[in-house]
Amino acid sequence: MKKKSLSVKKKVHNLILNHLNDPKILKIFSIFKRNLDIKNKFSVALSGGPDSMSLAFLAKCFSIIKKANVKFYLVNHKLRKDSSTEAKIVVSVLKKFDINCQILVWNGKKPSSNIQAVARNKRYSLLTGACKLDKIKFLLLGHHLDDLYENFLIRLLRGSGLKGLTSFDEKAEFKNNGINILRPLINIEKKDLVYLSNKVFNFFVKDPSNLNENFKRIRIRNLMENLEKEGLDKKKFGLTISNLKDSNRSINFYVKNNIKTNSKFIKNNNIFILNKFFFNQPNEIILRSLIIIMKSISKKYYSARGKSINALILKIQSNKIDKKVTLGGCFIEKINETILISREK
Repeated sequence: MKKKSLSVKKKVHNLILNHLNDPKILKIFSIFKRNLDIKNKFSVALSGGPDSMSLAFLAKCFSIIKKANVKFYLVNHKLRKDSSTEAKIVVSVLKKFDINCQILVWNGKKPSSNIQAVARNKRYSLLTGACKLDKIKFLLLGHHLDDLYENFLIRLLRGSGLKGLTSFDEKAEFKNNGINILRPLINIEKKDLVYLSNKVFNFFVKDPSNLNENFKRIRIRNLMENLEKEGLDKKKFGLTISNLKDSNRSINFYVKNNIKTNSKFIKNNNIFILNKFFFNQPNEIILRSLIIIMKSISKKYYSARGKSINALILKIQSNKIDKKVTLGGCFIEKINETILISREK
């Protein structure tokens, strides 16, 4: 790189880092940095919203200070007529801050129903695909504290159990494909990210779909705002979620212990042998243990439905399983006092 270009780049970097002199922005960056354990290479998913723009700024600061290699991706779903123009504007704004963003385009037929869920799956597919091509193992997402609360309420309305209610974590591996999803903004409120985005960029995209109450997430978001007006204590809400996560970790401890103590894996035959004590546990521990084992055997990301697995557990416990059963890509059969689980041929 030419000396003049290096000088310009250094000047831009100094202007970026100068924003950390703002106590509020510095506090946000400190939380962001504390939530990251990355030494060199990572990627960032952007959209143009205030959480996304804030994530771009924070990741850029982190990369300058830590001398880390970072890639920025923006998914253009092409669900709105202005989306391509909007994506180019976001890229142009970011470029002024030496943030080079690659646009990933969703081409092909678009769904007529369940739009947000399908779009989310496609977004993750495009993002993780780009990570694989660039040999990157860490992908940062802009989910914040308000998203955590919304996700909890959505899953509560679906009747999710403890695991489902607490599954929106700071760290998660995406579908066991080696890409680690990180949410370093998960402890930061959206209003603080709006402040940061306005202060640094004086810009963020206002997505019109955020006003569309045809989407459940938007209805939940509006409900949260109304509950806050009625005195909802977000700190207590957060404490409740934290306590539930702690309970979930405790259950996971006993699940691992159950698998370790009461099952044996025969690697050459790809078979798990479960002893009679495996099923002498609380139902949630048996259920989760079976899900882990069956997914391991079948090599499927999604397990069989919980209702079906619970029915299987009941059959085993009541000694009513008298033949080989097929479930979730596995064969389950009883031999004397043991249960054998093998892969469906």
